[in-house]
Amino acid sequence: MTRFSGPDDSPGFLLWRVTLAWQRAMRAALAPHDLTHVQFVLLASLWWLVSHNGPPSQQQLASHAGTDPMMTSQVLRKLEDRGFVSRSVDPADSRARLLELTSAGKALVSKAMKDVEDADVAYFAGLGSEQQAFIRGLTRLL
Repeated sequence: MTRFSGPDDSPGFLLWRVTLAWQRAMRAALAPHDLTHVQFVLLASLWWLVSHNGPPSQQQLASHAGTDPMMTSQVLRKLEDRGFVSRSVDPADSRARLLELTSAGKALVSKAMKDVEDADVAYFAGLGSEQQAFIRGLTRLL
């Protein structure tokens, strides 16, 4: 009836459980910064894109982060209201908005990034020497 002898043999179920545990660790790391995980991912992705390619459009940011474009727009509006992101009209396309981090956004990303990276190191330490193989496996699944 089932392909697996139990939940501990189901990669999907295990991934679900691991994801929930990791998300708890991320929420705890981001709580002092008053950021949700999605807000952090968008801010960190924006920082990366700006530093490597210049200001991205909202669509480019959503594509890079793997987020829904409408949800990305809503989150960016909140981050803009809080003074962390600025949006300007793209001179090449008046319908598009180019994104930048404000100085407050850069400072926030810098502080939050350290805490998120520390939480990642602590969470994934259990993989030991298998960590790089785990990363390669996740990359293949994408």
